[in-house]
Amino acid sequence: MSDAVSWETAHAAPRDVERAYVRTHGIPGSNGRHRTTVVLVDDHELIRQGLRRAFERAADFEVVGEAATAADARSVVSALRPDVVVVDIRLPDGDGLDVARELRRHFPDLGIVVLTMYAGDEHLFGALEAGASAFVAKDAPAEDVVSAARHALVSPRSFSATDLAEAMRRRLAPSGPQLTPRERQVLHLLADGLGVGAIARHLFISESTTKTHISKLYEKLGVANRAQALMAAMRLGLLESDDAELP
Repeated sequence: MSDAVSWETAHAAPRDVERAYVRTHGIPGSNGRHRTTVVLVDDHELIRQGLRRAFERAADFEVVGEAATAADARSVVSALRPDVVVVDIRLPDGDGLDVARELRRHFPDLGIVVLTMYAGDEHLFGALEAGASAFVAKDAPAEDVVSAARHALVSPRSFSATDLAEAMRRRLAPSGPQLTPRERQVLHLLADGLGVGAIARHLFISESTTKTHISKLYEKLGVANRAQALMAAMRLGLLESDDAELP
């Protein structure tokens, strides 16, 4: 017995097993073509109703099941074997991302759309890492969820999110204050205990220019003096504690 079959057996809901026929044979549409089957997982009934109406307006989809908890989601999906699952990230008895991860492991070709009120980068990348096909914020139009489901059906193991490019940019962008090479030199010389005149001589620049670099350095670090600058730099990882000569 395969892992998928054993997992389905363990989580099957007896009252729904006969409905699994739908997934095997498809649901005929008005034009005779089979429609994409969808299961909705959200603990808010109004959300499920709104999504159901959105999918009903799309002639190529049919909502075949609903669940309000993580446990019910596993049972319903195992019994009905839909083409796409739309799952909320927050469920009363568990994490929707854990459900998505489990479903992806047992159903590699299942389309998984993660729906959330918390559209921050942490949750977006959590959905990506869980194996979701798409990530949609709850405040987005319901039609966006339908579009995400279409993507999930065609490319279940690729990931789509409206803010994905910007989120990647934010993740890859360096964190903390961005110092110029000269400001880094000044910082390390301040850490060595040098004053304005000594720094100027060391870098072969005027004292006026040195003061400008120090002023900009303090501004970027959000500090007012040398001691605060060194403490802030150590906290941000710009200096090692052994590098700084504190007063």
